[in-house]
Amino acid sequence: MLEMNNPVADFQLPATGGKVFSLSQMRGKHVVIYFYPKDDTPGCTTEGENFRDNYSAFERLNCVIIGISRDRIKSHENFKAKMEFSFDLLSDEDEIVCQQFDVIRMKNMYGKQVRGIERSTFLIDADGNLRREWRGVKVPGHVDEVLEFVKTL
Repeated sequence: MLEMNNPVADFQLPATGGKVFSLSQMRGKHVVIYFYPKDDTPGCTTEGENFRDNYSAFERLNCVIIGISRDRIKSHENFKAKMEFSFDLLSDEDEIVCQQFDVIRMKNMYGKQVRGIERSTFLIDADGNLRREWRGVKVPGHVDEVLEFVKTL
């Protein structure tokens, strides 16, 4: 289980660009990990655009942005190219990292109960410790709030 101000266990996932992302390789940088339900849907597109549009501000603060969903890499590649994201998207088809961060929830979709990702964001500091989490995220204003918090590190 994740605990505030404690180390986050390393993980590896396939990433866009034919890469494999490893959290341990990010030591020395702050890492924003945002979990989102599905590529190319309205809320997820807007959230990604907001991170994209503020990417240089995060970079200046020594901060990497990573998006994670259960979509396949091919879907991520198309979504990233279409939206011109400067950051990588990671595929967690087996929900291993989703379980690690406890973001899978039962949700109502068109009157049916479905399992899905609860939109959530986590900030891991340059030493690999969890510094902040945002769960049940509402997209408007969220990226600005994350950026303001990163400025305090």
